[in-house]
Amino acid sequence: MTIDTATEVFEEHRPVLMGVAYRMLGRVADAEDVVQEAWLRWSGADRTEVREPRAYLVRITTRLAVDRLRQVRSRNEAYVGPWLPEPYVTDFGDTVPDTAERAVLADSVSLAVLVVLESLSPLERAVFVLREAFGYPYADIAAVLDRGEPAVRQLAGRARKHVEERRPRYEVDPAERRDLTERFLAAAAGGDLEGLMSLLAPDVRLIGDSGGLSKAPLRVIETADKVGRFLYAIAQQGVPDPSYRSLELNGGAALLVLSGDKPDSTVQLDVVDGRIQCIYIVRNPEKLVSLGNQ
Repeated sequence: MTIDTATEVFEEHRPVLMGVAYRMLGRVADAEDVVQEAWLRWSGADRTEVREPRAYLVRITTRLAVDRLRQVRSRNEAYVGPWLPEPYVTDFGDTVPDTAERAVLADSVSLAVLVVLESLSPLERAVFVLREAFGYPYADIAAVLDRGEPAVRQLAGRARKHVEERRPRYEVDPAERRDLTERFLAAAAGGDLEGLMSLLAPDVRLIGDSGGLSKAPLRVIETADKVGRFLYAIAQQGVPDPSYRSLELNGGAALLVLSGDKPDSTVQLDVVDGRIQCIYIVRNPEKLVSLGNQ
């Protein structure tokens, strides 16, 4: 296999590798570093011995991601304020034509699920991602992680139980989420407190992630009254030279808020029974770098 062919093969599988790495790590920069390291190992390997390039590359990427996850855990423990995954553009387009498969991929990359995955061990998270998001057989996952199949099944059972106990139990029509996102923007940007309150569930939560690098609440805000008044207050302060873009992040409709041409924040919503159940706001500038060209 020539270097040109090796590059073509790697680029063919890059979206899958990036998908695995991001679901493992929750940060685009870390995921890109892992995928780049996978490329270096692939380009330097004896590829004549590789019978299934995709399986080989997924194995390398997963193992690198497990190692990276162990390294960054201490970084997250010292994080200032609530931690959220880095916003990730997920416009699957025509690459995933199957509706059911698209739904699974979107769910596995949602902020709500990724936050829960943070509480899994690195091996549990790897098994969950490969099994639940990408449908890998247990035997293949065992080969990826160099573990026995019974051990992998045990890890999968623990991870699935943990996630099911903590993940949000609702399904939202994408059109409904887009509509609520647009109405939320209109009410918040227009300073319409009454209209904003009408969109919020009574027990709504607002989670802001700034990493201490910009203004955002250092604790989760709860109840419609407190969340509504907080959003109204920041709307009155405003963002210099604001503009807004709608895009798909983490499998669902989202807003990108810009100040001039620079990303200021992202806003994503969880919706239950036509009301906003949770608001995720990311203002950490280090987590917005990849959105600069959106």
